[in-house]
Amino acid sequence: MRAVLGVLLAANLIAVWFVFNPLGGSLADLSAQAVTLERQIQAKQRDVKDLQSILERVRRAREAGEKFETAWFLGRRTAYSNLVTELGDAAKNSGVKEREKSYNVEPIEGSSNLSLLTVNANYEGSYAELVRFVNQLDRSQRLLIIDALQAQPLQGTNALSIALKMNAILREEGL
Repeated sequence: MRAVLGVLLAANLIAVWFVFNPLGGSLADLSAQAVTLERQIQAKQRDVKDLQSILERVRRAREAGEKFETAWFLGRRTAYSNLVTELGDAAKNSGVKEREKSYNVEPIEGSSNLSLLTVNANYEGSYAELVRFVNQLDRSQRLLIIDALQAQPLQGTNALSIALKMNAILREEGL
């Protein structure tokens, strides 16, 4: 009987211990954990909203970049015909005479779909015609970059020999 009473006393003491120190923590501990977890959830939700905002800005920037490329860069398939036409029209409208041209294409480092087209072209005309020609190129619908311009007078005439080096950016077009 004493042994049974000793076991029951020990069980009661263990039960009292668990009443005052529950396994999962006290109500105050659990409430504090719930508040901490709620704050963590709110912080993570703010992070998700920030990342979604960044993702939207990246998407808009990509669309703007593609729109810029389409508007200002030459498509590789039609670049030469467009450039020949545009340079020819500018020369005709300004009055300069076209001479020989050469084209060179080099890939742009770090880009998989862009190349740099270098055009070396020679023209002949007066100073006023040269100014009109450069103005025509400046007003082009495509991004034409005049890298070098050299004009020398032709012996015995009022005309200039014009050497022009231009760059244009080509983009690979999807199929």
